[in-house]
Amino acid sequence: MPQDLFELTGSVALVTGGSRGLGREMVLAFAQHGADVVIASRKLENCNAVAAEVRALGRRALPVAYHAGSWADADALADAAYAEFGKIDILVNNAGMSPLYPSVDAVSEDLFDKVIGVNLKGPFRLSPLVGTRLAADA
Repeated sequence: MPQDLFELTGSVALVTGGSRGLGREMVLAFAQHGADVVIASRKLENCNAVAAEVRALGRRALPVAYHAGSWADADALADAAYAEFGKIDILVNNAGMSPLYPSVDAVSEDLFDKVIGVNLKGPFRLSPLVGTRLAADA
């Protein structure tokens, strides 16, 4: 009999940008399929609201304030997740930004740096923090 690929009981999922939009939907889907979830986003109050929804599904949730453009926040997020759950099985680097601007030549250096920080710096730091431990635990 084939294994149920959507059975995640005993798993821990960490979702950045997990408090709204697609991230929120992924958090709830993981929880509906049995995973405990770390919900990371800039606004802790939004993370807390989604955590309440996860707990209503009978799963554990850890809301964490996290700015994807901050190296230190990535370190703190990984530390908090491992302290609470002892492991992370699934990492979704969902946090990102794609601001609208009138033309490419109108993009300021500050905006460029902000987009690169959120879209690349966070995943670049968080992925090895989680992946290294995940590989060591395998």
